[in-house]
Amino acid sequence: MKVIGQRLIYICLAVFLLASLAACGSPKAKLVEGKVNVVTSFYPLYDFTKQIGGDYVNVINLVPAGVEPHDWSPKSRDIKNLTDAQVFVYQGAGFEGWVGDFLDSLSAEAKVKVVEASQGANLLKTDENKEQFDPHAWLSPLNAKQMANNIKKALIAVDPTHKDAYEQNYQKYAEALTALDTRYKTELAKTSKKEIAVSHHAFAYLCRDYGLTQMSLMGLTPDAEPTAQDLKQMNTFIKEHGLKYIFFEELVSDKLAKTLAKDAGAQTLVLNPLEGLTDEQLEAGETYISIMDKNLKNLVTALQ
Repeated sequence: MKVIGQRLIYICLAVFLLASLAACGSPKAKLVEGKVNVVTSFYPLYDFTKQIGGDYVNVINLVPAGVEPHDWSPKSRDIKNLTDAQVFVYQGAGFEGWVGDFLDSLSAEAKVKVVEASQGANLLKTDENKEQFDPHAWLSPLNAKQMANNIKKALIAVDPTHKDAYEQNYQKYAEALTALDTRYKTELAKTSKKEIAVSHHAFAYLCRDYGLTQMSLMGLTPDAEPTAQDLKQMNTFIKEHGLKYIFFEELVSDKLAKTLAKDAGAQTLVLNPLEGLTDEQLEAGETYISIMDKNLKNLVTALQ
C-alpha cells in the first residue's frame, strides 16, 4: 500500500507539473472558462502576468519553449487564441514584427484588451533622428516593474472583482524587482571591469542602469551574420580591456562565441537575454528573477 501511495503521489506531481507548463508555448494551450484568459507574446510577459494574475488568470505564452522569438510568427491556432482571449500582452518597441498586422486585422467587435507592455518604460533610442527603440527593455528590472504595472492595470480593467488581489500581487512582485535592481547595483559596483563582450546587442538596458559597456558581434537580432571586420573589432576589444569571458545565449548557437573565445584566449559564459526559456529551465521552475540572478552571478565572475 505504501508503494502504491508513493506512486500515486509521483503521478499527481507529474500531472501538476505538465499542466503548469502546458500554457507556456504549447500548441495544445487552450482558453479556460471561468478564468481571465491572457495571451502573451513571449516569456517575460508570460511570467509577469502569472505573478500578478495568480489563480485568477490562465496565461498562454505564444512562443514555444526553446524558440528564439525575434523571427517567430503566429499560426492559425495562435490567432484564434489571441482573438478570443480577454487580454493580449505584447512587448512593443518593434520587438514583434507580426503584431501590427494582427492588430490591423481585428474587427471592431473584437473584445480583447491589447496591452503594449513597454508603454511608459524608459526606452533607449537606436537612432537619435528616428523614433526607433531598442526593444529589450525587460532587461532593466525597473522597466520590468513598469511593464508589470501595465499588465496589472489591464487585469483590473477586465476583472475588477479581483482588483485587490491583483494590486497585492503586483506590490509583492514590484518589491521583488526593486530588490533585484538593488542586488545588481550593489554587486556590479564592486567589480574592477565594466566592459562585456556579447554575441547579441541585447544588453543596452543593463549597461545603462549599471554603468557597463557592451561590445556585440551581432545587432539587435541574434541571427545577423558578423563580418570579418566585426570579428576583428571584437578581438581587439577583448584584448584591450583584458576580458577573460565572452557571453553567449542559450537559444542560439554558441559556435561563433566559442571560436572567438579560443582565438582571443578567453572563455565563454551564458548571459541570458530572457527572450525565452528552454524546456529544462521551465521544468526546473526558473523565472525571470531567478534567471536575472544567474545573469548577475556570471557578470560578477566575468568582471572581476
